[in-house]
Amino acid sequence: MAGRIEDYALIGDMQTAALVCRDGTVDWLCLPRFDSHAIFAGLLGTEEHGFWRLGPAHAADSPPPAATRRTYRGDSLILESEWDTPRGTVRVTDFMPPRDGAPQLIRIVEGVTGRVPMRSELRMRFSYGRVVPWVHKHDNRTVAVAGPDSVWFDTDAETYGKDLTTYSDFTVGPGERVAFTISWQPSHKEPPPLPEPEAALEATEEFWRDWVEQCTYHGPYREAVIRSLITLKALTYAPTGGIVAAPTTSLPEDIGGVRNWDYRYTWLRDAAITLSSLLRTGYRDEARAWREWLLRAVAGDPENLQIMYGIAGERELGEAELDWLPGYENSRPVRVGNGAAHQLQLDVYGEVTEALHLAHMTGLARNDYASLLQLKLIRYLEDHWQEPDEGIWEVRGPRRQFVHSKVMAWVAVDRTIKLIESGAVDGPLERWKELRDEIHREVCEKGYDKERNTFTQYYGSKELDASLLLIPQMGFLPPDDKRVIGTIEAIQRELSTPDGFILRYPTDGEHAGVDGLPGDEGAFLACSFWMADDLAMIGRVDEARQLFEKLLALRNDLGLLAEEWDPRLQRQVGNFPQAFSHVPLIDTALRLTASGAYGG
Repeated sequence: MAGRIEDYALIGDMQTAALVCRDGTVDWLCLPRFDSHAIFAGLLGTEEHGFWRLGPAHAADSPPPAATRRTYRGDSLILESEWDTPRGTVRVTDFMPPRDGAPQLIRIVEGVTGRVPMRSELRMRFSYGRVVPWVHKHDNRTVAVAGPDSVWFDTDAETYGKDLTTYSDFTVGPGERVAFTISWQPSHKEPPPLPEPEAALEATEEFWRDWVEQCTYHGPYREAVIRSLITLKALTYAPTGGIVAAPTTSLPEDIGGVRNWDYRYTWLRDAAITLSSLLRTGYRDEARAWREWLLRAVAGDPENLQIMYGIAGERELGEAELDWLPGYENSRPVRVGNGAAHQLQLDVYGEVTEALHLAHMTGLARNDYASLLQLKLIRYLEDHWQEPDEGIWEVRGPRRQFVHSKVMAWVAVDRTIKLIESGAVDGPLERWKELRDEIHREVCEKGYDKERNTFTQYYGSKELDASLLLIPQMGFLPPDDKRVIGTIEAIQRELSTPDGFILRYPTDGEHAGVDGLPGDEGAFLACSFWMADDLAMIGRVDEARQLFEKLLALRNDLGLLAEEWDPRLQRQVGNFPQAFSHVPLIDTALRLTASGAYGG
């Protein structure tokens, strides 16, 4: 059985990523890209669906021991796990070097004290655990082949096969090091070069050290901010600049339920807010790469703008169910692809325009086509902003007039007006000012409940929605507006969990709610960070800091966050790690630092 979601560590090479459990088991790895088929899918099934365990030898009838302690090496994505055993202490270093050739996962065992018996247990299963590869020797190397894929396994340790699994049993003493590497290669090509684990380790550490040095944030929450930035960098697909929402699929938002989605794609919304955080902390190269990705993906066709694309800009992300996988803790179905790709979500126009605006304001080199794209987006919105849509939360129920979508349409027009006023482009300034005023007026008339003094989820509804917390952050209304304060307080009353975290919107248990799905979900971490932001903006800075620090305490021991927090089970849920959680963590840290609202 897979570990708890927070039991996992992330390692990656900016093209794919692996999850490593506390007991030294790699339960998830897709090769060669984030969205490729998994060769280790034990996370969503059983050991029969693929895994790689490396740790102290243990009795067959007992579970593998969890590491006594683990950490990332400095500010890097190099994982170090240590086990204290009756026979001594051993360390395993796991990492994926930023690649210029074949993708590699490298694991180095090092004896610290005593002499510790170790075991490597490697079970590769291609196509999400469905295909058993042909494993054989080739020039003293072990290779697993199935269809277009081959995975090469290299080590100096003795290996043997048993029960369709490759084993290695060995002992390490103080200072002794034994390395293991798997490398992916198209099966029709020549074998990948022999790995050089120690040189790769040194280069990987240098890469992360140099990258982190670019960070311009030096405030009191630097440790949390740096770890979040490293995580966001790890979720960036280096060849194109696309940013995945998470490296996993179908980790449930409701344990045992059906709210299981594939997040290994580039949502314009998630990528745009990620870009904003990177820009505000000094990472201009990533911002430039994402802008170029956006221009290629949209391809001059804003009328057919999708809410998400593949990491190279692919448009077809057809959704399917993998019925041979039982799902994480029996949470079915396991989905690949994402049927929400063709939904109408009008807020995306606002997020993309806001990101382009921020890039312009921070001095990113001008790109004429980016400005042209922005104008095309607004021309599309002129004709379509009044339509109902599926909204920020991608509901699978009927379309509605979501208030947040209208607010973000206003943002898109407002930022484009500012672009025209700066002299960067020409456009129908007066007409769009009238459009901006019209959208603002309609939202305030139809999306606001005067009796309760709060904005609502959609026109005419009584329900609330945590996305309304973005109203002051986007500048739609000032923080001291009574309607803003009323909305914040209403969300605190009606969408808070007992421990003070924020739900996205009401769900209806076994009945389908506004999102068209049965079941409930946990507190959405991004919404809880938004609440902390809003509290700081309206002057309740101590309360904001307390909430922020409670949120930081939800991170796992390595500083990672999934999408949600289940207040009943007191555990993380949803895909992991989640860009949409780490981005607002950075944003709130920056706001609290600027306000001086931090302890110590």
